[in-house]
This record gives sequence, structure tokens and C-alpha cells, in this order.
Amino acid sequence: MKTNPAEAPVKELGLLELISIGVGGMIGGGIFSILGLAVDISGHAAPFAFLIGSAIASIAGYSYVKLALAFRSDGASFTYLERAFPHTPSIAGVAGWTVVLGYIGTLALYAFTFGAYSAHLLGFGSSHVARWSLSVVSLVLFLLINVAGAAKMGKAEDIAVYTKIVLLTLLAVAGLFSADSSRLLPVFDHGFSGVLLGGAVIFVAFEGFQLITNAVCEVENPERDIPRGLYGSIAITSLIYVSIAFVAVGNLDAASIHAAEEYALAAVAKPIVGKLGVVLVDVAAMLATSSAINATIFGASHMAFEMAQGNLAPRAFSFRNRTGVPTTAALVITGLAVLLSALGNLELIASFSSLTFLLVSIAVCIANLRLRSSTKSAATPVVAGILLMITTVILLVIYLSQHNRPALYFSLAAYILIAANFALFRWIARRTQRVTGSQETTIPEDDPGE
Repeated sequence: MKTNPAEAPVKELGLLELISIGVGGMIGGGIFSILGLAVDISGHAAPFAFLIGSAIASIAGYSYVKLALAFRSDGASFTYLERAFPHTPSIAGVAGWTVVLGYIGTLALYAFTFGAYSAHLLGFGSSHVARWSLSVVSLVLFLLINVAGAAKMGKAEDIAVYTKIVLLTLLAVAGLFSADSSRLLPVFDHGFSGVLLGGAVIFVAFEGFQLITNAVCEVENPERDIPRGLYGSIAITSLIYVSIAFVAVGNLDAASIHAAEEYALAAVAKPIVGKLGVVLVDVAAMLATSSAINATIFGASHMAFEMAQGNLAPRAFSFRNRTGVPTTAALVITGLAVLLSALGNLELIASFSSLTFLLVSIAVCIANLRLRSSTKSAATPVVAGILLMITTVILLVIYLSQHNRPALYFSLAAYILIAANFALFRWIARRTQRVTGSQETTIPEDDPGE
């Protein structure tokens, strides 16, 4: 199915918008809910765990940048796998559906975190109805902003992200002056293996840099701004994460951080700047999750659109409105996130999202390795990225098997369900095509000889 030229996306995004999308996607619920987990696993070396996560994201980002510039499509990882395995569309199809489901899970997590912190700020922290209602408000608000067009989405992202950066920077700077260096020793109190395991588990905090490549068709100068935007957003996010982790460990003992659970950052802020610090963290959390919701709806809907263009997702997802936004895809994805956020406990979905994006990133690096003659990529960083992420997946699976088996079982069940649903979708689509005799679309078939 061809896109009507009148519906083609307008190139409206610059470097600032791309950094906003990347930082907004990464600093979502992550630093506010995962900080305590990082300290639990890595102890005083929690800042180093975030550095490891940053290194993994950066080396994986190399393949995303190369592929985005060589194959310009909003479908990002789906498109790259489609190009790398042209005779096996099922690989790209299953991976695409998996990514979209992962996006829905992270959207629900971000919305849940937004609802929790905003309800806490308004004095309704114990009310499940209030938290869920505010979660729905956040999803609907940023759905409407996305539907309005990329320029409005980018401007809203700019405001939310840069305000958030300022608030977190103020907290980090204030915390540095009150940090007690003796709390940081010994640095590797949980052993060096604890740092590696921590980096593996908290990788979900860096999920979001991929969203920049989903916007390649809307970028004014992609050759210049895609690399700068992706690496720049990872660098800014890493600096914030490492600084906040340092401040946390330097101002509170591990037991206090663990006791605060998802409000660990608020617990860190209170002794530094008092009650004002708690309000500061609540506001920062709301900005962080709202910008992440904004960026994720954008990226997920554009990927679903590209999948529909390739006849690997429902045809309705291929519709764009006058501003070039895939409204049907955005509406369905947001609606499913609303339903998931109603569960009130998204630990399983968060674990699934982390594992999902690691696996998809490995697949993207493999695609880049196969397509390196087109992407002009060096083999060494690509292979290094694959090995690093495979190691990270192994460590994450080990951690889940020891500490959270339900999350591991849920992830395995979800992958099986995705493959089964994709197979069912293709069967229904082929059957419908035969019954109607329509030649307008062709359902791609795998070539068993490849």
C-alpha cells in the first residue's frame, strides 16, 4: 500500500527535538523506580552500574544510527530486520509485534508512575482510583498532542524534558554538597559481579534511545542530527543517572533506600532539601513520565504504521491524518496501555519490557552485521555489541530465575503468545484475501529455501 504524498510526514524535527525524544524516552519511570533496585544489587557501586548500562546502550546505538541513515523509515527495528531477512518476513513481523507490545508495557509503566507521583503530590497517594484516573489523563493528553503533529509533539517534549533536566540537575548539585564520602566506601561492597548484574538489570532505564530512529522521516537534517541526537541523549541521560545514583548512595544508607521502594528518589531528596525536595521529585517524576509517554506513543505508532504498510499488521494502522500522524495505531496502542495501567502492579510487564528490548537490540545488531555493506558499518563494534547484550540477557535471566521467576515465566509466555497471534493474523489475512479475491495487498510469505 502506497502512502499518499499529501499524507507524507513533514520534516519538522531538529537536534533539540531529537534529544528531547531520546532523553524523554529514557528518563521515564526508570530513575524514579529503579534506583532502589540498582543500590540493592550493586551497593555503593550503583553509579558504575548505570555507566555499564550506558556503555551497552551506546554500542547498541551504533547499529541503530547506521541502519537509520541507510534505510530511512519510521519502522526502525522492524524495517531493519525486514531488509536483513527479505525472504523471511516472519522474523521482522514477530520482532515488530514484540517491540510494539514492549512499548505498550512501558507506556503502562510510565502512566502508572505518573499517576502514583501526581496523586502523591495532590495528597491522594493511597487512592488507587485517583492514581489510575491520573494515569489515564496522562495517556489521553499525550495521545492528543501526538495526533496534532510532530511539531507540537516536539515542542511539548522540549518543555517537559528540559524542565525535568533542570530539576534533576538542581537535586544532584545540592546532593553533592551534602554527600558523605564515607558512605561510598568500600566501593565494590557487593563485589564486581554485583556491578555487572546491576548494569544488566537496569538496562531498561536506557530503553528509549531507539525512539530517535523512529523519527528519521520527520528530521530536517538526519545525517547530522540522528547521530548527535542519539549519542547526545545517551550522554545526558547517563550523566543524570550517575549523578543521582552518587547522590543517593552518598546521602542515605542502602537500607533506607530499599525501604523507600519506588519512592527512593523522594527519600533521597528529603534530607537534602526537606519537604521541598519531595515536591521537587514529584514534579520531576511527572515531567519524566509524561515526556516518556509522549515519545513512546510517537515511536510505537510509527512502527505499527510501517508494519501495516508491509502487510504484517492490521491495515487500519496504515492510516495517517492530515498532519502525517498514524492516528489509528496511536489510538489502539494508547487504549491498550490504559487497560494495562489499570492492573496497578506492572512489575512483570516492566521486566518483560527490559528483556524484550535487549533481545530486539541484539536482532538489530545482527541485521546491521548482515547489511554492513549498505550501512558502511565496521564489524568490530557491531560484534562487540552483540556479545555484550547476549551477556546482559544471560545475566538478566539468571537474576529473574533467582529473584523473580513469575516475571521470567510471564516473559516466555508472552513471546509464545506473540508468535501464535502473528501466525493467526497471517492465516486470517491470507484466508480473507482468497475469499474476496482482492489483489490490492499481498501477504508476504517466507521462502523455505532461504
